[in-house]
Amino acid sequence: MEAGEQKPLAGGGLFASCSFDDLGLHPTLCQHLRDKMGFQVPTKIQAQAIPVVISGRHSLVNAATGTGKTIVYLAPIVHLLQTYEPRIQRSDGTYALVLVPTRELCMQVYEILQKLLHCFHWIVPGYIMGGENRAKEKARLRKGISILIATPGRLLDHLKNTSSFQHTKLRWIVFDEADRILELGFGKAVEEILDILGSRQINHIPSNGKISNSVKCSRQNLLLSATLNEKVNHLANISLENPIMIGMDQNNSHIAHTLSVGNVTSAYVIDGDLKIHDGFASQTVENYNLPSQLVQKYVRVPSGSRLVILLSILRSLFEGKTSQKIVVFFSTCDAVDFHYALINEFKWSPSSLQEVKEQKFVSCTTFHLHGNMEHDNRRKAFQGFNVEKKALLLCTDVAARGLDIPKVRCIIQYDSPGEASEYVHRVGRTARLREKGEALLFLQPVEMDYLHDLQHHGVKLEEYQIQRCLDGFALHGKNFYKKSISLETHPWVLFLQKALETFISTEAKLNKLARNAFCSWVRAYTAHRGELKRIFLVKKLHLGHVARSFGLKDQPSWVGGSHKNEAKKRKKYGLKINSSKRRKTS
Repeated sequence: MEAGEQKPLAGGGLFASCSFDDLGLHPTLCQHLRDKMGFQVPTKIQAQAIPVVISGRHSLVNAATGTGKTIVYLAPIVHLLQTYEPRIQRSDGTYALVLVPTRELCMQVYEILQKLLHCFHWIVPGYIMGGENRAKEKARLRKGISILIATPGRLLDHLKNTSSFQHTKLRWIVFDEADRILELGFGKAVEEILDILGSRQINHIPSNGKISNSVKCSRQNLLLSATLNEKVNHLANISLENPIMIGMDQNNSHIAHTLSVGNVTSAYVIDGDLKIHDGFASQTVENYNLPSQLVQKYVRVPSGSRLVILLSILRSLFEGKTSQKIVVFFSTCDAVDFHYALINEFKWSPSSLQEVKEQKFVSCTTFHLHGNMEHDNRRKAFQGFNVEKKALLLCTDVAARGLDIPKVRCIIQYDSPGEASEYVHRVGRTARLREKGEALLFLQPVEMDYLHDLQHHGVKLEEYQIQRCLDGFALHGKNFYKKSISLETHPWVLFLQKALETFISTEAKLNKLARNAFCSWVRAYTAHRGELKRIFLVKKLHLGHVARSFGLKDQPSWVGGSHKNEAKKRKKYGLKINSSKRRKTS
């Protein structure tokens, strides 16, 4: 949740009818939230969760993206720390630890925490994360950090190797975006962190039987996640003791999930009052929480026309707008780099691409963000996109979780997100805190079954009228209004595709980026798991058409050759295996 973005909506679907004062928070903190940070009233998930966190109970918070989960744990922790007598000191070490999946989310939570602590100057915030100078982090830990925001890998490193890291008074461990932490492969690191800190539940002691003796006070663990799955269930089982389950669906009622956390209790709000009861019902399919004001659509695009359609939609969305922010998701870092270079370099004029007075085809400030970028460049891109009014962000899923980017109007998923839960997190970057938002999903004709997978989780999309968008472009002073024209043979599509291929073929650096992007895209497409393999099957694709979607006139030969050689090997060795089996059975 971004400071200053919240608007009071008394009785609205997202916001509670109570105030922050009613939740038991310190009056100074409540006034600071209102006057300095712009949070006039709490959201319903905040109203449900904050009293529970203050009570000291372990909690599992499940709520839709964009509902203010960061304040759910930061406000109660700050409230409780400021009550300590005598006042806590920096030399006491770390009292609260917040684990987050990515560097960007780490910085965002840290910045919110800094604002929250303006009126409690003796509570020291800090962060540690991959990509930062480890020696400087070690120096900050030696001085002491009261509330520490960290990524799992770097935290484990300091727990093992920084002897001056004081955490004997640790009171809170928070897992923000717990599902993403586990999806990124930090499961073992998290378990090791719990063991070192002595926070693994007694009935889940590791096989070596060793438990840290660092626990000197009552410990409270919190898990926050927009989706629940078996991995989150496992983490809840090993880290939470008799937890309270807090969550709401689109109708603002309690959500029940098929988790097996022992002695679980549920919390929800009725008419502004917090209600708690033991246990919760189960349901076989998880329905995902999405804001009611989010407009979700899909566009069916043949493989070879994808690039033209993407650029055309972007041009139409930015044209004539003074304020417009759009995020486009890609499956690979190479694809982000290629499209970022293309959008920045490709220029045109309505009558001829060769005229002197040319303009950028997509007129906006463009940023890119992915995991292979240097940390400083990632930070600059994220912060730069935040402050711009008219901007485009091209990114991988590194920006899909937890990040609160203000005023994003549209999310475009150019490459499929794969798991339905990832779709939810991507579109969660828009329509936050009652703001309007749109989401557009690109699908090739062979991928249309993905819509059924989304519907299975209660996510329904309408078709985007791409023909209307294309007909709005003028070519040589003429518009296109023939409804019978197919997408692939539309004059605008043919014209722009030829222009793109010509431009990319004459730019050596861009051509290399396109080839790299094509190769990595094919590899990523083959990496879909489970049931998704049936939908996203590379054998169904025409790789020559895929190459056209990167502005290449021809399919890169070595990729095509490698696939053909692999097929020959399988056929060759398959025959040998079959023949050997026949000899054994005869």
